[in-house]
Amino acid sequence: MPGILLRRLAVAVIALYGALLPVTAEAESGTGKFVEIAATPETIRSLRAGGFVLYLRHGNTDNTRADRVPEVDLNDCATQRPLNDEGRDVAARVGEAIRKARIPVGEIRISPLCRVLDTVAVAFPGQAAIVDMNLMYTANLTDVQKAPIIANTRRLLAAPVPPGSNRVLVAHAPNLMDLIGYFPREATMVVFRPKGAGGFEYVASIAPLQWPELLR
Repeated sequence: MPGILLRRLAVAVIALYGALLPVTAEAESGTGKFVEIAATPETIRSLRAGGFVLYLRHGNTDNTRADRVPEVDLNDCATQRPLNDEGRDVAARVGEAIRKARIPVGEIRISPLCRVLDTVAVAFPGQAAIVDMNLMYTANLTDVQKAPIIANTRRLLAAPVPPGSNRVLVAHAPNLMDLIGYFPREATMVVFRPKGAGGFEYVASIAPLQWPELLR
């Protein structure tokens, strides 16, 4: 009997854990692989009403200059992989497209790395941003080090956002890969619908070159 009770308890715990996991495209498709969904004009109309979380990956970077692991200094951009000229340009274009689309931006939370700080400076000039250490780049971290970052990202994607505003997170692709199995391209904006209690729904992605067609 004790063994049966323990097995039933384990099944219940697993079921509860599964209920708290985010609903994503791969879960809906049943393929086990993430399926990227392109945004549509209807996506933009929905974003104008607010209530979403927008996860923006930083702009294009200079891949000839890797992060100086394990000696990355947050106060010294020379120890980090930087944006290149294209990355600064595309970040500025994405920010301008968000404004042209009349998408309201409220809280902005960002990774502390320089490539993110530089992206935000040109994409959202003059807007305050909160540097969040638990949005740090996860690619060079151990599973133990990643855990609080993944938990924080899940919380920020799930926490309700007031109507008329959207929460913006500017961070890194490996973080989403760790969380939902999705590695977005640079300067891609990923749209999530928060559901509270640790849950969220992946809605769509907006590649940087897609903005002009969405703004027609």
